[in-house]
Amino acid sequence: MVAKIEIGTGIRGILHYNENKVAEGEAKLILASGFVGEIGNMTFQNKVDRFHHLTDLRPSVLTNALHISLNFDTSEKITNAKMQEIAIAYMERIGFGDQPFLVYRHNDAGHQHFHIATTSIQRDGEVIKTHNIGVDLSEPARKSIEKDFNLVIAESKQYKQESGIKPADLEKAKYGRSSTKRQISNVLAGVVNDYKFSSLAELNAVLKQFNVVGDRGKEDTEMFKNKGLIYSLIGSNGDKIGIPIKSSSFYSKPTFRHLETKFEKNKERRKPYKQNLIQRINKVFTKYERISKVTLLAELKKEGINLVLRQNDQGRIYGATFVDHQSKAVFNGSDLGKLYSANAMMERISSEDRLRSFLKPVIQQKTYVKAPTDKLKKNYLQKPASTNFLKDSSGKSEPDYAPSIKRKKRKKKRVLTL
Repeated sequence: MVAKIEIGTGIRGILHYNENKVAEGEAKLILASGFVGEIGNMTFQNKVDRFHHLTDLRPSVLTNALHISLNFDTSEKITNAKMQEIAIAYMERIGFGDQPFLVYRHNDAGHQHFHIATTSIQRDGEVIKTHNIGVDLSEPARKSIEKDFNLVIAESKQYKQESGIKPADLEKAKYGRSSTKRQISNVLAGVVNDYKFSSLAELNAVLKQFNVVGDRGKEDTEMFKNKGLIYSLIGSNGDKIGIPIKSSSFYSKPTFRHLETKFEKNKERRKPYKQNLIQRINKVFTKYERISKVTLLAELKKEGINLVLRQNDQGRIYGATFVDHQSKAVFNGSDLGKLYSANAMMERISSEDRLRSFLKPVIQQKTYVKAPTDKLKKNYLQKPASTNFLKDSSGKSEPDYAPSIKRKKRKKKRVLTL
């Protein structure tokens, strides 16, 4: 079992994320501890008010919300009743047993997992300390629960977990802004929190795997100057679909200013995973002296790696980004070393594939001159309605649209000197 804890500034956003999953049929509320009444009768506002009753006791504490997910091996089939027992045991062991909390079972990934929403503010207004809660409390709790409930040990070679993020459903974008926003929000919630990226380009390398892209606009626009950011759904050809949504309108607030605070931190967070990624890339290249682009992408994918190649308008590949879905680390090829830069990648790809990458854009950019319509033909043949006349030295007039006469150059006579 793997436990993940996120500490945030408001419970409302956490509840919206989970309730949206319920509305999409991708989650179900299976436990409401510390709440009065039946689960089925509780409205969204009932849930928010229960938590706000506590957080209002200490308004000075801004980071008061916890979003926890417990994830199981893909081979494990766990009933709702067993998930409830695990959730209660886990919350007791990390010191949140007396807090109100909601447990949502999600079915949006290949492995079974559930999410817990709670607050750190107690009924007497005191705050449960969450500093180092992951190492000090969550890890010991997780390991003891694995033994008590006979679960697959997370550190074992047997343990396997698939990504909990599903690509955005492009068909649902047809139903308008709210559906588009929900699809993008589900992807952002997983990617922004879990993946270690150090630039918007690296973030987009991940988002595009799930049919989403972030855009700041052109450099000369007001949006770019003000560090604005919008998110859109994209199709398989990279074209944007539906209505773009402002980053500030999402509850998780994935704005560019917020992302900037993550960039430098993620450079450090991803370092431990660099060598392992290089080893897995090298493993692919040792199989082939020359490799086609299709084979390269497929072999890397088997290793849990997506290679994103960026091309300019002329078709030249100028950037390579590696997305490691195992460690959730993202690296530009040049950050891994010269052998993994875009130029080096192109050298390793077979010459036939390299030639095709240059020819394809040229073929796509062909333009054809459309034959003029009858109406246009008439316009071409008609004389101007009014003509300005120029007078020559003899006083005669000639139109200014008269064709110019090309004069022959006189040959100079050669004079022979004796």
